[in-house]
Amino acid sequence: MILRVGLCLGLTAEMVQQLKNNGVKTVVDLVSSDLEVIARKCSLSYKALVAVRRVLLAQFSSFPVNGANLYEDLKSSTAILSTGNKSFDTLLDGGLYTGEVMELTGAPGSGKTQVCLHIAANVSESLKQHVLYIDSTAGFTATRLMQLFQRRTETEEGQMEALQRVQVVRVFDAYKLLDVLHEFRSTVAQEVISASAPVKILVVDSVSSVIYPLLGSRQPDGMALLMHVARELKTLAKELGVAVVVTNHVTRDASSGQTKPALGRSWSFVPSTRVLLENSKESCGKTGTRRGTASLTNALGQPVGIQIELDLENWEPMEGAC
Repeated sequence: MILRVGLCLGLTAEMVQQLKNNGVKTVVDLVSSDLEVIARKCSLSYKALVAVRRVLLAQFSSFPVNGANLYEDLKSSTAILSTGNKSFDTLLDGGLYTGEVMELTGAPGSGKTQVCLHIAANVSESLKQHVLYIDSTAGFTATRLMQLFQRRTETEEGQMEALQRVQVVRVFDAYKLLDVLHEFRSTVAQEVISASAPVKILVVDSVSSVIYPLLGSRQPDGMALLMHVARELKTLAKELGVAVVVTNHVTRDASSGQTKPALGRSWSFVPSTRVLLENSKESCGKTGTRRGTASLTNALGQPVGIQIELDLENWEPMEGAC
């Protein structure tokens, strides 16, 4: 968690700047430092630093939870949302689980954005639930989403209602992504108070495009941003009862030559389920239906290695050969 103004009471802009100037940039840096040394180096009040550290520890530390109580909370709060494709739902052990993060990985053109759009369309039109779609690749198009709605309902009124349930935000850097996630948390809190319909699906397409360029020795803050985004997504999923869908590109392993999800091992703990999408060169029917495969590469309750065929154009189960 990066130190910023407003993170807790007492953490002023001057204090944040002084701390960052002396290499204290995250909550972990501050709570693990010798505050007497930091106070001297930064010319800050020792008492003020102690007070800030106490608040940060109380706010961000983990506390023990009774297993039975946690299980009961999960049973009462977890919902399973259909993606609109029976085969894909089966692959995900029923569908998208609220409180969890599902990741779609794949190379460019493998169908990650198409799957996200199909999921958003089904949740909005069929399930009548609200969707927040964060687009960082400029891959989202309202025209394509409207086409999906037109296939599902013939009435213009139904199409417009479904479209209004999808909120789209475009971000092009990690800091803007964090701002949107923080604002989303505040917005949901207000929705609970006003009893309005909450968002049930959060889509981030793609998380890697704004994080991956920051990783490496020349970007010392990259890993801190990665962990900050990871924590926000998992917290939003669990605390707000939202099903989170993120996309991640793949890179080639230098030693084995095989492809692997980007963002590395530090990110691998974030998704509860990870699906690899691969584009198929084959097509079916007169219209040349676009095909793809989806392989389960990581899951909590499903055996990995399961693979299904996908109709990326019409989002229907594909059985047998063309």
